[in-house]
Amino acid sequence: MQNIPRIFLNQNLDTGKIFAVDKDVFHYLHRVMRRNDCLVFNNGTEYSAHLSDDGKNIIIDAKTDHVDPANNIILYFAPIKKIEDLLNMATQMGVGVLQPVITERTVVHHINWTRQQKIIIEASEQSNRNSIPELKNPIKFDALDLNNLIVADERFAHGKEVKNKVIKSERILIGPEGGFSDSEFDKMDMAGVSGLSLGKTVLRAEVAAAIAISKVLDE
Repeated sequence: MQNIPRIFLNQNLDTGKIFAVDKDVFHYLHRVMRRNDCLVFNNGTEYSAHLSDDGKNIIIDAKTDHVDPANNIILYFAPIKKIEDLLNMATQMGVGVLQPVITERTVVHHINWTRQQKIIIEASEQSNRNSIPELKNPIKFDALDLNNLIVADERFAHGKEVKNKVIKSERILIGPEGGFSDSEFDKMDMAGVSGLSLGKTVLRAEVAAAIAISKVLDE
């Protein structure tokens, strides 16, 4: 089934249900893939489906036994220039929630979040997920709950000792291109935020996110 197109439908799916086909979905299936069968998914479940004879509807067939590979990780991240790469990688790695956080050194403020939602859906379809991560509205750093939080701490790359004990958590924080400010690090240190070392080199934020997620998944 790996060659069958996968489509996210923002509907309550069940065998026998019929939904009107979006024109983009029809074009993709009928014109690009040249087939009328596909897999559809939402809310952790996947179904076989097919286009109606007139091409106007999609008909839901049997539920598959495919298990959603998504996880419960919450990724808190400062918006960056290559935000599409970050969201794409995080989605492919199964992240459950995506929470933008505006930090003192965040320089990217005008983001088309509707477009980013489309990027997330496409990454979910491609990566064999049965769900899409929840993309939340941006919050300011001062509104962030620092309890039980792991931060990808670039201070390790500069040889600074970080004393907070590494904890097991599914809440990960990634900073902006310019890193966190001293005052933000002070607040995190006082709150006992756990610093996660990503090695001795300073990484781009989108790369740091992927490695941090991988490390947490390996715990």
